[in-house]
Amino acid sequence: MKRKTMALVLSSLMLVMAALTGCSSSNKDSSESAGGSDKQVTLNVWGMGEEAKSLPKIAEDFEKENPNIKIKVQALPWDTAHDKLLTAVASKQGPDVLQLGTTWVPEFGSAKALMDIAPMLDQYPELKPDNFYPGSINTTKFDGATIGVPWYVDTRVLYYRTDILQSVGYNEAPKTWDELKDAATKLKARGGDKYGISLDTKEQSLAFMFARQNGSKLLDGNKPLFNEAPFVEAVDYLNGFFKEELAPIDLGMDIIPAFRDDAITPMFISGPWMVKIINDQAPELEGKWATAVLPKKENNISALGGSNLTVFQYTKHKDEAMKFLAYMSKPETQLKWMELTNSLPAAKEAWNSDVLKNNKNYKVFGDQMEHSEPMPMIKPYEALSQKFLSTFEQIYRANANVQDEMNKYNKEAEDILNNK
Repeated sequence: MKRKTMALVLSSLMLVMAALTGCSSSNKDSSESAGGSDKQVTLNVWGMGEEAKSLPKIAEDFEKENPNIKIKVQALPWDTAHDKLLTAVASKQGPDVLQLGTTWVPEFGSAKALMDIAPMLDQYPELKPDNFYPGSINTTKFDGATIGVPWYVDTRVLYYRTDILQSVGYNEAPKTWDELKDAATKLKARGGDKYGISLDTKEQSLAFMFARQNGSKLLDGNKPLFNEAPFVEAVDYLNGFFKEELAPIDLGMDIIPAFRDDAITPMFISGPWMVKIINDQAPELEGKWATAVLPKKENNISALGGSNLTVFQYTKHKDEAMKFLAYMSKPETQLKWMELTNSLPAAKEAWNSDVLKNNKNYKVFGDQMEHSEPMPMIKPYEALSQKFLSTFEQIYRANANVQDEMNKYNKEAEDILNNK
């Protein structure tokens, strides 16, 4: 009787273990197809933000080409996605494919949560590095591994009111730092409550971007270079716009009304999403505004952002996941994604399409992508950038000495980089 009872217990335990195994990170569906040879596989894909809600439309096309692979999409809000990813890493149970913001790559790369896809790249020509902009490829590298592929990109360019700049003698966008300052000065001279340019003091990459244009390397290995001349001069240049009241500190109105109504701020720096916003919210400005690559000092390097597609280290469906990444990297797929979400394609070939070549404002982003780099791909970047924002605030609000503040910030950056 005891043996029979023990057998029943062991049998029950085996059933429970089998059930738990079925609830793996990939929710594997091992049911056989009608032919009895191919397995039906379900890929769990995590996407971020509102745009991820459009992923099922792309997934349907993928499933038609790959009838043995079913895509299950979960759209995560950006504000909760980070914590959910941390939980997935800790439990080793998560999606098969996940979208990852470029600034998150170092953190999750250091946690060894993402698969190195380099050994499999030869099998998927769509994923070859030459298909993408070099700056985008740099966002997929960590500690010698390739842990993703570029999916969509964004970079920063100059938006400007063509009619207003023409009124102060600029028939084209400013092309140098000196011209940008001169144009802003002349625009401010229109009088009233008008300014020359809007500079977003909450934009983490702004000063780092300008410092690179002035020749700063930002970091030398683990050594910060924030108190050296190239960085300090860039901060002083930016601060000059606030000090001379060429840019507002607290305007108290959104960028579109300020750009539209009386051209209070006829220039600003932003990403590709603003093209649609201006067209939607200020249609009366058609023909009166444009985009341009950033003015240059030593160069005109812009900040490169966007998202990558990565494969979870613990997936049970590596081949199927790579097949999905390859499909999402096709130029025609990326153009369809742009149509659905207004996200710019990472595949260079997509930029040869008429929809991008014939749109002057979007074409500028393609030109700027040739001169764009991601922020430093290091785990403490977020801490460094947040600390800089509070430091810069002391400069433009309290008129603190730039060199003194950069000396303090550099010491704080040393502590952050050395985990003190």
